[in-house]
Amino acid sequence: MTEDLTPAEETIARTTRQLDARGLRGLAHPLRLRLLNSLRRGGPATASQLGKELGESSGATSYHLRQLAEHGFVEDDPEHGTGRERWWRAVPDSINFDARKVDQDDPEIRGATDVFLHELASLHYRETASWVADRDRWRDTRWEEAGTFSDTTLYLTPDELKELSARLLALVAEYDKREGAEEGQGEVRVHLHALPVHRAARA
Repeated sequence: MTEDLTPAEETIARTTRQLDARGLRGLAHPLRLRLLNSLRRGGPATASQLGKELGESSGATSYHLRQLAEHGFVEDDPEHGTGRERWWRAVPDSINFDARKVDQDDPEIRGATDVFLHELASLHYRETASWVADRDRWRDTRWEEAGTFSDTTLYLTPDELKELSARLLALVAEYDKREGAEEGQGEVRVHLHALPVHRAARA
């Protein structure tokens, strides 16, 4: 065990891939991010299955799956592959992106960063909007009562914001059971946004 890390922080470090410039180039495409998200949440699938799910041609999904595989984000799933049918699964590592660790003076990298962050924000918006639209369908109201939908304004130093982010991630890691849901458990999406904002002065 690393001496300076808590058990939860050690779990994060062991299972998280730090996104470098090469990985960012390989991932920063809207369809690739959607494909990876679908494989992470829905499990292994073929290019044809993913094409139907995402409204894309199997040729497009096949091409972008190969690009994801080349950069180490997905891999063949030998447990499902039969004959000419190729199944894909997500590599289990989570992904962390720190813009300071890539060359943001490179216009290509800055463009890839914008694509990656905009698509990530769009994904979080779509998932939140879907919950709002579907919340009346839950027969068990305990799920709605258990969740949270809130925002808070804090006044922090950069060091305090860094500490808060690390503590939140460590807490989430304590509940991360990647082997699958047990009886009574359901899939829960946790979005963490702790972002500094610029407030325009009133005239």
